[in-house]
Amino acid sequence: MAQHLSPVAVAAWTDLLRHLKDAAVSELRGVPRLKKVGRKGYWYDHFRIGDRTLDRYIGEDGEELRARLERLESLREAEKQSQRERARLMRILRAEGCLMTDRGSGQVISAMARAGVFRLGGTLVGTQAFRCYEGELGVRIGFDQAAMTDDIDIASFERLSLVLGDQVTEPLAEVFRELRFAPLPSVEGQRVWRWRQGEQQTLVEFLTPCFDGTEGLRDLPALGVSAQSLHYLNFLIAEPIRVPLLYRAGFLIQVPRPERYAIHKLIVADRRRDGPDTLKARKDRAQAEFLIEVLAEERPEELHDAYETAMAQGPSWRARLAATLARMPHLRQRLAAL
Repeated sequence: MAQHLSPVAVAAWTDLLRHLKDAAVSELRGVPRLKKVGRKGYWYDHFRIGDRTLDRYIGEDGEELRARLERLESLREAEKQSQRERARLMRILRAEGCLMTDRGSGQVISAMARAGVFRLGGTLVGTQAFRCYEGELGVRIGFDQAAMTDDIDIASFERLSLVLGDQVTEPLAEVFRELRFAPLPSVEGQRVWRWRQGEQQTLVEFLTPCFDGTEGLRDLPALGVSAQSLHYLNFLIAEPIRVPLLYRAGFLIQVPRPERYAIHKLIVADRRRDGPDTLKARKDRAQAEFLIEVLAEERPEELHDAYETAMAQGPSWRARLAATLARMPHLRQRLAAL
């Protein structure tokens, strides 16, 4: 059984998330405007710089965001106090033994947050995202499942990147250069989707869902980078959630829903090119097992819906899930009992 965080830690995490969401709205420079694209609405910060009028993307329309925009002036006035409160909440979370982001990863992810990567639809995936579920689910994540990785993976939908009509505030190539990252060459010439930091061997990769037979490179205009397209990724990053990155005074980032992360790990564990018995595949299964055991108790409906959604995607999805669950019959029984 997973060990739960203390009520103090859960309350501090929840308050930190609220303050970070408030801060994101308080930083608006102009007048919020709603734009409709098909059936969806998107809010933009409409302001002028010199003789130019700019629209900077805020987020997708929804009750929570609208409520914050209605309180824009009061949030602006409260921001200085909020900064002190966020620092206090981080001290509580450290004292409670919550998983903190290491300095190297924190520098990179927070720099992308400041540039607008997560505001513009980027979603942190992989073990860096898995570590964020500790506060989201209110349970402690053990070292075996949360062992640090030097990889930082960001995924985003190509279509969303095109629709938003906005870009990061600073080119990511410059952000990475300042952090001593070098672009890695790709087979498609000038298109760059990976950067590596020489000192710590940290690797940043950009990914996007693949909807055809070839997993080639695609462009993400909002982020100003290319991305490696992958099958099954659309399931993972649909309907992501916002969480705090526990680094310095906290940064607002975006990660997959934990139930989708768990089911996706079952799929990719069987898809590893180097086989299902490698260290990465075993880590995939360990993370899936941890989340499924927790979610089966805490959020069984969400877990059931995610599993059924994946099973309904087609025969290749069902085959991947069946292959992994054949190695983990206790999880197969868990999911069947939902």
